[in-house]
Amino acid sequence: MPFLLSPLCRCGKEGFYLRRHSGEILCKRCFIKSVEKIALKTIKRDKLLTPDDRVMIALSGGKDSVALAHVLSKIERSYSTELFAITVDEGLRGYREEGLEISKKVAEKLGIEHYVVTFKEAYGHSLEEICKFGEEKGVGLLGCTFCGILRRRLLNDTAMKMGATKVATGHNLDDEAQTILINILRGDISRLARLGTKPIRLREGFIPRVKPLRYVPEREIAAYVYLKGYPLYERECPYVRASLRDEVRDILNNIEGRHPGTKFAIVKGADRISDLLKEKITESEVGRCSRCGAPSGREVCRMCEVLSMLGIDGSFINHLAE
Repeated sequence: MPFLLSPLCRCGKEGFYLRRHSGEILCKRCFIKSVEKIALKTIKRDKLLTPDDRVMIALSGGKDSVALAHVLSKIERSYSTELFAITVDEGLRGYREEGLEISKKVAEKLGIEHYVVTFKEAYGHSLEEICKFGEEKGVGLLGCTFCGILRRRLLNDTAMKMGATKVATGHNLDDEAQTILINILRGDISRLARLGTKPIRLREGFIPRVKPLRYVPEREIAAYVYLKGYPLYERECPYVRASLRDEVRDILNNIEGRHPGTKFAIVKGADRISDLLKEKITESEVGRCSRCGAPSGREVCRMCEVLSMLGIDGSFINHLAE
């Protein structure tokens, strides 16, 4: 992390952070204000939130979601926007406990209502058990894939059940650059049209997700959380090192180290490509999953498909909002 001790900030105070892609030196106070300004600008420019919104913050306890909760709490304090936080407990022993504790303390500090939902309650099994089933049955999916599919569904269903109008996630610039490169490597160009700070269009049954921190680099989020005095989540998910995203992360970090500003260029370039693709790609009609009744562009939604592959009886799972 590029901390500085001697150069001066533009305000005349001692420098703390060097933005290598711009050459800008910031003191602690100006750095904090800058991160918050980027988030506020993103919210206003893309019209992510309104005073009438009830926003569910996806709070994992990691630095990104902690920064998101703090920034939204500060920004929306002047408005009537209602905030509450949800932490998903996937059931990873030795990993999730720390995140749950951090999330609880952060929510208490910010005065935000906090709730916990679990894979065990939603799907009848923890993520550890689900991954074990996958290995036993020879299902060629990684733990991150299981988690991503089931976690997204659980967040959406919980948001509907609790009357949220938006789901705010802590995706940062690094996350977005990685996702863009992953989609290109997989040849999934159509997904580039759906990237951005918010969905292209609203769909019944899906609560819109917004990303106020999309243009803030991961390093800056870590520094922001540090300056705000929040604890940093020290444990690493046991499944992360096996994922393609982890390899892409290393590639991008190496390139960024030699060529500062690469991640910004990737995201901004993808934004321009997305604007062009939106005019040519028609969104598929969304129907209902024949098994659970949730909105889906397929006859059987991805969640039910995965549970079926694992031999898990998902007949007890109903769309929570209905």
